[in-house]
Amino acid sequence: MESGGGFSNEPSVFGEDEKSAGNRIVLIAAVAALGGLLFGFDSAVINGAVKAIEQDFEVKGAVLGFAVASALLGAAAGAMTAGRIADRIGRLRVMQIAAVLFFASAVITGLAPEIVTLVFGRIVGGLGVGIASVIAPAYIAETSPARIRGRLGSLQQLAIVLGIFLALLVDYVLAELAGGANQPLWFGLDAWRWMFLSMAIPAVVYGVLATTIPESPRFLVATHRIPEARKVLTLLFGEKNLDITITRIQESLEGDTKPSWRDLKGPGGKVYPIVWVGLLLSVFQQFVGINVIFYYSNMLWQAVGFEESQSFQISVFTSVVNIATTIVAIMLVDKVGRKPLLMVGSAGMTVTLATMAVCFSTATEGRNAAGEVVPHLDGAWGPIALVAANLFVVFFGMSWGPVVWVLLGEMFPNRIRGAALSLAAAGQWAANWLITVSFPELADLSLVFAYAMYAGFALLSLFFVSRYVKETKGMSLEDMDAAAGIAHPKSPA
Repeated sequence: MESGGGFSNEPSVFGEDEKSAGNRIVLIAAVAALGGLLFGFDSAVINGAVKAIEQDFEVKGAVLGFAVASALLGAAAGAMTAGRIADRIGRLRVMQIAAVLFFASAVITGLAPEIVTLVFGRIVGGLGVGIASVIAPAYIAETSPARIRGRLGSLQQLAIVLGIFLALLVDYVLAELAGGANQPLWFGLDAWRWMFLSMAIPAVVYGVLATTIPESPRFLVATHRIPEARKVLTLLFGEKNLDITITRIQESLEGDTKPSWRDLKGPGGKVYPIVWVGLLLSVFQQFVGINVIFYYSNMLWQAVGFEESQSFQISVFTSVVNIATTIVAIMLVDKVGRKPLLMVGSAGMTVTLATMAVCFSTATEGRNAAGEVVPHLDGAWGPIALVAANLFVVFFGMSWGPVVWVLLGEMFPNRIRGAALSLAAAGQWAANWLITVSFPELADLSLVFAYAMYAGFALLSLFFVSRYVKETKGMSLEDMDAAAGIAHPKSPA
């Protein structure tokens, strides 16, 4: 994920030294990407706790959905403000702030006595999520040689899905140790509380490691700390062309302007079409319902007849599938292209989501261990739904998951990229919140309707990509202005 918030989006401001210490640069990028791991962990850790929260705090429907989705409110605020804060106090300080927010969220949610405190803790964690979603890719871009920037930038998406896997694995292990998410584990605290508290460990690791990497040389130059910038640039790229590199950074800063919503409008006062394309890409990425799988899958599989332990195992397996398909997308995106991957993903998601809707249309009513009336899939319908759900993750993970963020990072012309990315990020968090908060009510109403609706959005996304999304593989960033129909300010209209 990436947003504007004041960061430069120039293709490169650094000179490249072919003999620079590549391993050191990869290590620095990996430390920055740990923010993505915490992002994924915070987003998914609630999966194993949803049912226990519902029972302990006696909440259902809209209230439960709001509790789960509340982190996204903080994420929106964090994403929109992180860039400007980082421009004032530095990238590393902002990483450390995110680590503190993650740690605070772990403690607040883990010890929450009632639902209001839990929601507050989730919002605090969401602020960390939003900050991490901006600062990691921005820092990686500012400290990476252009020749490997794409691969290093992909570490953020890989870290997110690894964080999801780690959270679901921790949920499973803790629930197994306690004999259930709602059973006491250590010091009289239920297992679901330890699921939240476990986030404190990677938060501390992230905060400590953030003190071991150098500040962004671009920030150092911007704040007139040239001697420090020289040391960092030498560390990253060697001494070759050092003065030229610093001069290029200074020149790029002279032309920098803060992102403004006014940038998104053309001479006639209308929003550029490319901005709408980016916003709708973000919305469709969420409207296919992917986060229903990662936030509610345990609850869902228990509802249709799987035991709690089986549900945890299924969720962990699904997260492994997500990691594998993300790696596939990283390997294919520069070979196959962006648009073909999105279209294949849309078609596959349409079929698999429609299959899930058909499966749930056969469900009969039953009662779970708590005596609640829940849908139950008989015979082969349960395994078919399970396979369809995991194939849905396959098609999303190899297309709309990583590819949307690749496109958003490159499809906008330089002049409007900051503001357009800010809008796209806000649109994604808003769509994510809407889908997440509405699912419990939709599930109570009809799982058939819910999955049929997500299938409908997947089908619409196929037509949208076919008609409006242009292929950007092999295009330079300088070509984006012409492709988007946007003239440079100094060019004749």
